[in-house]
Amino acid sequence: MTGAQQRAALQRQIWQIANDVRGAVDGWDFKQYVLGTLFYRFISENFALYIEAGDESIDYASLDDDVITPEIKDDAIKTKGYFVYPSQLFVNIAKAAHSNDSLNTDLAAVFAAIESSAIGYPSEEDIKGLFADFDTTSNRLGNTVKDKNTRLAAVLKGVAGLDFGEFEGSKIDLFGDAYEFLISNYAANAGKSGGEFFTPQHVSKLIAQLAMHQQTRVNKIYDPACGSGSLLLQAKKHFDAHVIEEGFFGQEINHTTYNLARMNMFLHNINYDKFNIQLGNTLIAPEFGDEKPFDAIVSNPPYSVKWVGSDDPTLINDDRFAPAGVLAPKSKADFAFVLHALSYLSSKGRAAIVCFPGIFYRGGAERQIRKYLVDNNYVETVISLAPNLFYGTTIAVNILVLSKHKTDTTIQFIDASGLFKKETNNNTLTDNDDPENPGHIQQIMEVFGSKAHIDHLACNVDCETIAANDYNLSVSSYVEAEDTRERVDIAQLNAELKTTVARIDRLRSEIDAIVAEIEGEEVEA
Repeated sequence: MTGAQQRAALQRQIWQIANDVRGAVDGWDFKQYVLGTLFYRFISENFALYIEAGDESIDYASLDDDVITPEIKDDAIKTKGYFVYPSQLFVNIAKAAHSNDSLNTDLAAVFAAIESSAIGYPSEEDIKGLFADFDTTSNRLGNTVKDKNTRLAAVLKGVAGLDFGEFEGSKIDLFGDAYEFLISNYAANAGKSGGEFFTPQHVSKLIAQLAMHQQTRVNKIYDPACGSGSLLLQAKKHFDAHVIEEGFFGQEINHTTYNLARMNMFLHNINYDKFNIQLGNTLIAPEFGDEKPFDAIVSNPPYSVKWVGSDDPTLINDDRFAPAGVLAPKSKADFAFVLHALSYLSSKGRAAIVCFPGIFYRGGAERQIRKYLVDNNYVETVISLAPNLFYGTTIAVNILVLSKHKTDTTIQFIDASGLFKKETNNNTLTDNDDPENPGHIQQIMEVFGSKAHIDHLACNVDCETIAANDYNLSVSSYVEAEDTRERVDIAQLNAELKTTVARIDRLRSEIDAIVAEIEGEEVEA
């Protein structure tokens, strides 16, 4: 089964699950149950494979719980970060789901047991609360226990029916594709901004490649507003052949999405000791100060959100914001995220940040921050993307690439607004490594890496010119858009008009002659 076939099959199955619980669970809430069940199935299968260790004579799911010794349990938790007894495995719970009158409470007990298995171990904080948003006793599933169990059984059956072999052998990002499908179908109807929590995979891949361009090793990678972790995981995919030495770090303010990010790490076989996802407000209570600097930073922070800004007089002395001499406006925190990322960036690394276009030309504090970035030669590239690439917004966003190891004092501008493929609901960036027919991602990376001047696509501008232009960093100010209007030859047009006028004059003369002749005949009559 190809990747496209797997993706289509996954979407059909999710839609079928939705039909089975339609009208009972709000679409946005339903998303949590599907993703939580996918995660439950994954960690069950992953744990069973670990215990079986390739020995075909062992079927962990068929064992009795009492054969598990304390030593086996202790060793497994130290390695995997959690423990699942055979009776708690997804396959065993799902098999009897439709006839289990206490399914909802049994599931709650299983989830609590998996989380509590890590208490007292180094993985405790990584496992704690993972199933918090999978509330099996919620009235959102129905008013009676029977209703709850019926809907839970339908979700378990649907996820059990996904037949792609082992998760890690799937040709698609199963969790990411499921999340993307659910977001695209339910975000708008639920009044949510899908882009707030999730960066589409095609955009994530571009951002990850920009951040890690020409780096064969990075110490660690960081996303200060990590959402569901999609940007960090694209970095893992892009860097499989190399080394991310100390793992994946992220902070997320939304509790539900924070749990999804941690689930996502496990789903992609990133062990608990190789990731650190923290819950909290990055701008006010930043984590990982002891972990910086980072060689690679990727981020799609929320656009133009409000923050405390100047209402907290201590922030101007914060190491992240003090060098710029001004705080980002209280009504628009965009540059606060940019300065935060810059502060956490190593001298050899890059940060690739999705930005709202307005921050590149507005005045006031934002102009002063741009001045700081340009005068200190931190801006490597500004890329304008096509509109409608993200869920929940049609805005044509920009990507800001920061670097502390530039060898010249020019800034590259790339107008990639014309590079996209029109899909049903959103535009996409194509991904094709064929040199004869490169995808949009490959085209952008080729221009980024070459720093070549290409008419109507890319140019390099020295910092002095940008300073003279009031530190404007809008791509449209430097990359001249191609004039696609039909060219008119004025001389030829004038000649044609002269000919037309002459013909009109001749016709008028002929008409006058005919009229005179008719009038003469009438007089004679």
